[in-house]
Amino acid sequence: MNNERIGKLLDEFNTFGYTENGMHRITYTKEEKLAKEFFKKKSEELGMDVRFDSVGNVIARREGIDHSLPAIAVGSHIDTVYNGGKYDGLIGVIAGLEIIEMLEEEGIQTFHPIEVIAFTCEESSRFNFSTLGSKAMTGDLKQSDITQLKDRDNISLQEALKRQNLELENIHLAKREEKEIKAFFELHIEQGNRLIENNKTVGIVDGIAAPLRVSLTIEGKSAHSGTTSMEKRQDALLAAAELALEVEKAAVVERKQSTVATVGVMDVLPGAINIVPGLVNLKIDIRSTDVNSRNRVWKKVSDKVEQLEKHRNVKVVIEWKSEEVPVMMDKTIVHSLSELCENMNIEYMTMPSGAGHDSMNMSKRWPTGLIFIPSLDGLSHHPEEFTKLEDISTGIKLLKEVVLSYAMQCSKKEKKL
Repeated sequence: MNNERIGKLLDEFNTFGYTENGMHRITYTKEEKLAKEFFKKKSEELGMDVRFDSVGNVIARREGIDHSLPAIAVGSHIDTVYNGGKYDGLIGVIAGLEIIEMLEEEGIQTFHPIEVIAFTCEESSRFNFSTLGSKAMTGDLKQSDITQLKDRDNISLQEALKRQNLELENIHLAKREEKEIKAFFELHIEQGNRLIENNKTVGIVDGIAAPLRVSLTIEGKSAHSGTTSMEKRQDALLAAAELALEVEKAAVVERKQSTVATVGVMDVLPGAINIVPGLVNLKIDIRSTDVNSRNRVWKKVSDKVEQLEKHRNVKVVIEWKSEEVPVMMDKTIVHSLSELCENMNIEYMTMPSGAGHDSMNMSKRWPTGLIFIPSLDGLSHHPEEFTKLEDISTGIKLLKEVVLSYAMQCSKKEKKL
């Protein structure tokens, strides 16, 4: 393990999209493209074959003794949110490169090929659509799901793809056959405080919470703020404020199930100090590994919507609603990681993930493991996001051991080689 090399690679990647206000390596932008090309360059220097698929995922492959065997894949994403941090996602990609570097130095040849994958569009920041790259790879992406997507500058996803020399009509070509991959592993910062609070170095994720997301518009009536009496108002903002508080209240009741809910967007129109707001758009995110708990939160929120329509004389229109299914990590891999931590004297705990990851999609097709390492103060999606180099190193050591345990396993056929 070469900590200096890891730190240098982290710094080099983060030259792409760096600003004084945080990282801006947004999906399908020039900055992300440059980072992908850098990943390709570093992979090729390690002797790996590299290809871009039809949605922009980058796949670097180190061949095994038997080229026909399914690959052991590791990876994460390199895109960031707006004003993001330097560690989220990127650590998982760097970990894959460091593992290949160590195998080359140690002269270790594995039976199975090893792939390092840099997924595209994991973050939902630009198009309000997350983990696009891994959804495409697993065949869980329909063209109709993304045709109408636009960013805050009104640039469509289709146009963004064209600027990357990619075509919306070809996204289905990114789907991979089940026989191509044996297992997938991802190393990621926790993005929370549980590891630090419990004095643990590693979190072994046993399940990933999935979001229920809703975009709705509250239609009131714009009016002059000085001439409209309080009892005659149809204030969309006040209705939105009540709804936002109900979202919080409903989630707090479900805290034992680690359910959380957030109103992350509230656009108010016309947006003038002397006009009663007539229109508000809200976007709500409800997450849990317990679908029943998540649904109870949404039931209380939807009941509140009905009350607001009567009490405040507004109309509430649901523009779209998406529900993803929580997924559990492979039990055998969870057990293997636990045993490795004990053998390596690593302080660990099993835990759920409140955030979505590419592992969430990969687990639907292949046995998948997700490893967390601490993030200082639980910060993530923030310029001050930070993870100690020693913790990154520990995570990579664990990742290397589990990858090798799967890559060196051989069937009777392989033993004849």
